Amino acid sequence: MRTVFPAVRDHIRRGERVVLCGVIASSGSTPRGAGARMAVFADGGFAGTIGGGSVERLAQNYARTVLEEGRPAVRTFQLHPNGTEDIGMICGGTVTVMFQPLGKEELPLMERICALLEAERPAWLVTALSEHGPWTMALWEKDTPWQMAASPEAVRPLMGSRAVLQWGEPALFVEPLTRQGTVYIFGAGHVGRELAWLLDRVGFRLALFDDRMEALEAEQFPTGVQLIQGDFGRIDLPLTESDYVVIMTAGHQGDLAILQQLLTAPVTYIGCIGSRKKAAFAREYLKENGFTEADIKRIHSPIGLPIGGETPQEIAVSIAAELIAHRAGKELRYG
Repeated sequence: MRTVFPAVRDHIRRGERVVLCGVIASSGSTPRGAGARMAVFADGGFAGTIGGGSVERLAQNYARTVLEEGRPAVRTFQLHPNGTEDIGMICGGTVTVMFQPLGKEELPLMERICALLEAERPAWLVTALSEHGPWTMALWEKDTPWQMAASPEAVRPLMGSRAVLQWGEPALFVEPLTRQGTVYIFGAGHVGRELAWLLDRVGFRLALFDDRMEALEAEQFPTGVQLIQGDFGRIDLPLTESDYVVIMTAGHQGDLAILQQLLTAPVTYIGCIGSRKKAAFAREYLKENGFTEADIKRIHSPIGLPIGGETPQEIAVSIAAELIAHRAGKELRYG
């Protein structure tokens, strides 16, 4: 999203037409799922990806046909031999891609999308795909539409954390432009710093919280990461059900202090670094201090997937992998 829509905007500003491609449905084993985006330009260039390989090459070729004809289209590719639209791949899945030509008429919408992406404000792009008429696009910011593509009653139930296609006439494709939620990393030590760089690369919004000002030097972290200096014993943050809590302070006292404050917070994920022995101690300590078994089961500890890493970089990879799995709805846990 961050590269595709600015590229689309810039080409339209120059008076060029663009075809915006998007995976709207997939099944079986496919390189990318619904919501993957690619733009194809008249000069032969492109931005973004819908999975690479043969499906992307054929989609680019077909997009140039759409660019010439000026009519939107939907096409399905079979990623297994001898199927309809067989493309010689053996993944075994099916990918449905929409192709939408855009021009100067869509420039205000593209400008607004880019502004929202830059500000990281929650928004959804709604595309109404009609079989018998023109397609329309609309932008929803929270509960407020910016242009209309369908009724609010039809759109609101589809505004979630993942792209959704609802067949009908017209079919509605609703996709989040920005990922909701922030990963709050408590502890800006070696692992915390490495984790910040990895999570930034895979699209998480980040905040680092530490009680040491010297640990929060901006040049040690990706641009745009929120840096918070405060007391681990007094945490006052606007946590939501989309946020993540990752605890890795310099000592178990800090970890326990944070767990006691945030274990019942309305967040989607709570993880705490440490060995199995430390994790067992923390669970017993929390139980003795009035937390229920349901509360304690929320904790991912030891944090990360068991890939055998030992260095801060390797540990950060294991944690990032677990967070990616959680974001994707895959419940993978240590042990």
